[in-house]
Amino acid sequence: MSKSYIVDTSYEGIRIDKWIRNNLGKVPQGLIEKSLRAGKIKLNKKKIKSSTKLNFKDIINVYDIEFKEKFIQKKTNFIPSNEVIKENENLIIDNNENFIVVNKESGIAVQGGTKSKKNLIDIFSKSKIFENSKPYSVHRLDKDTSGVFIIAKNRNTAKLFTSLFRLRKIHKTYIAICYGELESKKGILNQNLTRYEGKKAIIEKSKTLYKVIDKNSNCTLLEMNPITGRKHQLRKQLSLIGHPIYGDDKYTFEKNLKTKNKELMLHSYKIKFIINNKKYTYKALLPNYFKKLIKTRRLNFLN
Repeated sequence: MSKSYIVDTSYEGIRIDKWIRNNLGKVPQGLIEKSLRAGKIKLNKKKIKSSTKLNFKDIINVYDIEFKEKFIQKKTNFIPSNEVIKENENLIIDNNENFIVVNKESGIAVQGGTKSKKNLIDIFSKSKIFENSKPYSVHRLDKDTSGVFIIAKNRNTAKLFTSLFRLRKIHKTYIAICYGELESKKGILNQNLTRYEGKKAIIEKSKTLYKVIDKNSNCTLLEMNPITGRKHQLRKQLSLIGHPIYGDDKYTFEKNLKTKNKELMLHSYKIKFIINNKKYTYKALLPNYFKKLIKTRRLNFLN
């Protein structure tokens, strides 16, 4: 028995092993490698490595393979209420024929995983805005990060945005509050970041420009412009220099921090790009809890 899958725009530029885990089940990396070596999973009918990146409309061929039931976790779509749909429609910054721009709230995922959970794609798929189309995720934003997020309305627009992000022609600005006082008013964070695929460590170069907006002896309010797009890049980079972001439970040093914060103080504030010689700039207002912390920490932010 064999099956074929066509790669859509949401997986363009993504490694095939990640596609396998997201679409065929939560399969261990070792089993993925073994299946690829044996030719039980091919790309465009050719043997490939687990690190091979996918292109739009590639065909993934799966031959005579059935992973054990314990690895298979079918994705269950989140069914939003009319109230939830309306709440998220009210967060739209721009709505045109090709895409929408949303000021995403903290605590909501962009896409659903193997378990049913609240996410933007499932919510907007039920919105009248996408009545004659479907929402396409074109970039990433962590669940706990708020701010500007783009959702395409058709494949061609999704493919265009994916290419612009890959070519680094979309410029993003984040606002963050981190612990401690950064010495330099501006600088560049150049670090090797480590992520894991199973037990395998993957080292990736990262680069971010930053500028201090205001600071005191307790914390720093800063603007960050990522050049590369690594997973949790800004959170990891600030943690590595000893200045983790407020509210970050993953990349922090609990024993060194006197104050805990429930919300992650990282906000996708602005995004800029050009399409057909037209310049687009979108800003997302800071959440109220972000403004409150700025005030209580006696910081100044002019937006």
